Amino acid sequence: MIRRLSDLWDASPLGFWLVMAACLYFMVIAVRLTVIDVRSHLLPNRIVFPSYAVAGVLLLAASILTFFADAGPDRHLSADLFAVPGLRVLAGGAVLWLFYFVLRLIHPPGMGFGDVKLAGVLGLYLGYLGWSHVFAGTFAAFILGGLWSLAILVSRRGTLRSAIPFGPFMLAGAAAAMVLIPA
Repeated sequence: MIRRLSDLWDASPLGFWLVMAACLYFMVIAVRLTVIDVRSHLLPNRIVFPSYAVAGVLLLAASILTFFADAGPDRHLSADLFAVPGLRVLAGGAVLWLFYFVLRLIHPPGMGFGDVKLAGVLGLYLGYLGWSHVFAGTFAAFILGGLWSLAILVSRRGTLRSAIPFGPFMLAGAAAAMVLIPA
């Protein structure tokens, strides 16, 4: 994310500020949702649903601005479908939402629908950066959640049937992918 932001500043200063606003919004909702999910095992719609609009508008606008700032006479849309401004942002949100929805269908007690709704928002952010970020953020969430579950089992503070809030691990995995993986 850091390298992407520096490149973005050169290409489109307005796009840079839009991405910065999206990142600041992400940090705020990540803290709020983590606290709520840890306390109540819920990811409230009043926070998750507006996040689609905020992240979607900011990231799509930044994507469009960057595309037109980089567009030159040799740039062709037909060469790469995901070069269409904002398509990767939307596709990332849709793919991640669908993946978590399928997990919910396969094993409903293991995944709450709040996690499915949050996955779409995280997919917007990760999709903006690229498909490798979508995969890495998702993988990191499951690794972090698995390690936490293992720690609970080893410390005998829970059993295999213990419910753990997965939202914080989804948010941490997405944040790790955004910060650690170069764009």
